[in-house]
Amino acid sequence: MIVVDTNIIAYLWIPGEFTSQAEKAFKKDSDWVAPLLWRSEFRNVLATYLQRKLMTIDIALALAKEIESYFRGKEYAVSSEQVLLLAQESSCSAYDCEFVTLAKDLDLRLLTTDKKILKAFPHIATTPGK
Repeated sequence: MIVVDTNIIAYLWIPGEFTSQAEKAFKKDSDWVAPLLWRSEFRNVLATYLQRKLMTIDIALALAKEIESYFRGKEYAVSSEQVLLLAQESSCSAYDCEFVTLAKDLDLRLLTTDKKILKAFPHIATTPGK
């Protein structure tokens, strides 16, 4: 089991430059979990694709449904206190710290490509391919 950030989720389900890395990570460990925040962040990714006309609404809705189905039972609420304490001690956003908090709570690694998270939390965060 591994905590994944929203970018990793997007890389796996939306073909692009980093899809092959996400696929390798998924083959290595397909039991992905995330904080509830992932849904809003992923909707924002889809909205960006829609606004740039890189995806149709039908595809965006189908992806949302598929991925939400995959993560059902694999989403967690996290403590505001823990998120804010981590944000205070790092240069990371509260959004980023939700993923770090979940990884800490579950004693798991966090799969991310976010340079700030990787720098601030090297004992928790890792990149695909490591």
